[in-house]
Amino acid sequence: MARIISIDYGGKRTGIAVTDPMQIIATGLTTIESKNLVSFLKEYFQREEVELIIIGMPVNWDETDTHATPLVKAAIKKLEKAFPAMPIKTVDERYSSKMAKNAMLEMGLKKKDRRNKKLVDEIAATIILQEYLGQY
Repeated sequence: MARIISIDYGGKRTGIAVTDPMQIIATGLTTIESKNLVSFLKEYFQREEVELIIIGMPVNWDETDTHATPLVKAAIKKLEKAFPAMPIKTVDERYSSKMAKNAMLEMGLKKKDRRNKKLVDEIAATIILQEYLGQY
């Protein structure tokens, strides 16, 4: 089996998580500058077999778009152009950042580490992917 990669896309930073080849466990991979997403994925796809991209779609409580929704939609278009054969699924990311911060608190991370937005984005991508795996 191939891996599934998860993206928590943001205006500045993007958190990335992947599954193991058996698609059982989601693990944080890294956080990169959003402008480098396509080049990062091209390099990653050369090393690892990936069968699906999951990307978090930000929505409000009432299902309307947030300020970040257009950014994510634009990122999806770039991904579709760069990787036309790769399936891309969007998933609700409504609570992922809050859950990431709570997870960091539960892990006992120091306040300084919990303020590390790169780590928050990577954990959010992991949560998005783990929730996806739990549904399928």
